[in-house]
Amino acid sequence: MRSYRIFSHLAKVLQHNSVKTSTLVGRVQIGWPLISLPVTLSFDGVEGKWGQRLKSYLQKPIQAFVPGPIMGDTSENTSKLDSQTASNQAPVSQGDSKPTERMQTLQEHLTQRTDEHNEEQSRQNTQEPSEASAACSSGQPNTKVQKTDHQEGDGASSSSEQPHKTHLFVEVADHQWPIVYSTEYNIGFLGMEKLHPFDSGKWGKVFQFLREEGMLSEATIVRPLEATEADLLVVHSSSYINSLRWSITVAGITEVPPVALLPNFVVQKKVLKPLRTQTGGTILAAKLAMERGWAINVGGGFHHCSSDRGGGFCAYADITLSIKFLLELGLIKKAMIVDLDAHQGNGHARDFMDMMDKVYIMDVYNRNIYPHDGFAKRGIRRKVELDFFTGDEEYLDKVYNHLKKALEEFEPDIIVYNAGTDCLEGDPLGALSITAEGIKNRDQIVFEFAKKERDKPIPVLMVTSGGYQRNNARIIADSILNLRQKGLIGCQAAEEHQAKRKKKTGSSGSPSSPESATTPSSGASSPTSPTSGEPRRGLLDWFKR
Repeated sequence: MRSYRIFSHLAKVLQHNSVKTSTLVGRVQIGWPLISLPVTLSFDGVEGKWGQRLKSYLQKPIQAFVPGPIMGDTSENTSKLDSQTASNQAPVSQGDSKPTERMQTLQEHLTQRTDEHNEEQSRQNTQEPSEASAACSSGQPNTKVQKTDHQEGDGASSSSEQPHKTHLFVEVADHQWPIVYSTEYNIGFLGMEKLHPFDSGKWGKVFQFLREEGMLSEATIVRPLEATEADLLVVHSSSYINSLRWSITVAGITEVPPVALLPNFVVQKKVLKPLRTQTGGTILAAKLAMERGWAINVGGGFHHCSSDRGGGFCAYADITLSIKFLLELGLIKKAMIVDLDAHQGNGHARDFMDMMDKVYIMDVYNRNIYPHDGFAKRGIRRKVELDFFTGDEEYLDKVYNHLKKALEEFEPDIIVYNAGTDCLEGDPLGALSITAEGIKNRDQIVFEFAKKERDKPIPVLMVTSGGYQRNNARIIADSILNLRQKGLIGCQAAEEHQAKRKKKTGSSGSPSSPESATTPSSGASSPTSPTSGEPRRGLLDWFKR
């Protein structure tokens, strides 16, 4: 609406100075537009003694009058306006004082509007930190601030920014599992989410299944907060964050074209806010993993998003952000990404391409499907390319052997495990043929390597990433239950809290310790060979034989 008022005001100024305008359009956002598209500015029919001079003067400065981003504003527009105004003023002869006065009058009007716009944005920005402070329980510092446009070439490797405080690191009680989830994760608006094969409510279903099995409750889950713009700018460029204020941009990232028809404030609330909350959950879970030895974010895993581009339903680079936060906090020096989603993780590969000595990426993916990012492959230290419909035996064998070699080559302080389930047989996008049991065994292999195969266990952060079938949530929940049963994850205080709660209510449920846990109806069983039902103490024992 601000742009509309400014353009209307400019038209009045031109009319006051006897300048006729038949066209005065630009990148205008009137109220909440159905489609937010930049439109070329033009001045047709400009007449008068100094009309052409005014036309050349106005064309570039007027571009500065674009409303600021939804999540806050930077001073870019003001600085651009000042520089453009200085460089684009047309010379006026000394004898022509009337045009000079008119030019000064017009500039004063435009400057006044700019000041009003910046003051309003400044008030909004000062209100946001106070709200965050009220919600903050620990106020742990982070050592990054906003990334400007001239730094956007390598969003993940810059180290010149100053520290900022984040509210994401909330206090976590001893009786809470290091499992992060919020009802804000789930996406839904007028059924549009069904236009994409991704199950945008699977995260809530995972939590519901784990609660039904007696593992989790509302009191033992960790609830994350939404990542703010300052948090996102630790990695993302400001130009990319600003681009998300156009609904058509988000429509391209989510691969749901009708999103382009929605007002951007709806897109921000119904689509991007859940993704920002999941991103905050991944950052929080990374810190929890360092404190507890493991952590799971029920959401996250947006591995197609890098510092300056999104895609494949990935709007924010949560994996890159989680590692950058740990690096900047000094909690780790080196990290390993184990990406077992069926798609190539091109986002974090691009981000860490210049940091391969600190971040080792192992990626197992179907070479024949999206994203076909040849440039990003340069950032993958160990890439394992699969063909269509690869099955359990070949898949698990490659995961085991390559992960073993990766850990021999590189000793990380944390493993960020992208546990996508789109490799499940029947997935319309993953095009692999891994069974539900194969996915559970895969997850078990990763945790066993991190926990049992070394003197000092490696902390593991697990995110759930892709998966495009309605039974993915059940399989994720069963895999987590399997890890708990095998003693690869656990929280004694949470088990005791849950047992006391059940005793008070008189309800029945799963036992209070991993050792005595029973197998759920569709859940975990004893460790088995990937290709047979023979019981084993652990999957790694089977592979060693």
